[in-house]
Amino acid sequence: MLYAFLCYNNEAAVMSWTPEEDSAVMAKLDVVHQRLLNEGRLGPSMRLMPTSAATTLIKEKDVILDGPYAETKEALLGLYILDCDSLDQAHSIARELGVANPGGAYEVRPLRLYLQGADVSKAAP
Repeated sequence: MLYAFLCYNNEAAVMSWTPEEDSAVMAKLDVVHQRLLNEGRLGPSMRLMPTSAATTLIKEKDVILDGPYAETKEALLGLYILDCDSLDQAHSIARELGVANPGGAYEVRPLRLYLQGADVSKAAP
């Protein structure tokens, strides 16, 4: 079954990491990513730009606002799509990712629909 792993963290804390601190976290995460890739479990994953780059459409009013919809201390900073045998395995992987990426939380949510879509990786910075 496919699961979305939604990575929430304190955006101010994460954005204050030095390039060296950020690279160290990404290197730890890459160890987990490579294992999951080799197992054929890792689907699309992404790291989001800061919430200051977000805009939100308020559907009922057809108004576009600057910033994210939710106003919380912890923000959605990235996500993964993973193929897991069970929810227990999904939780195990979330724990492993959590060791590599300190702070915050991983929300694990089963996917009801998944469309592969086009390869847009060339558009990412």
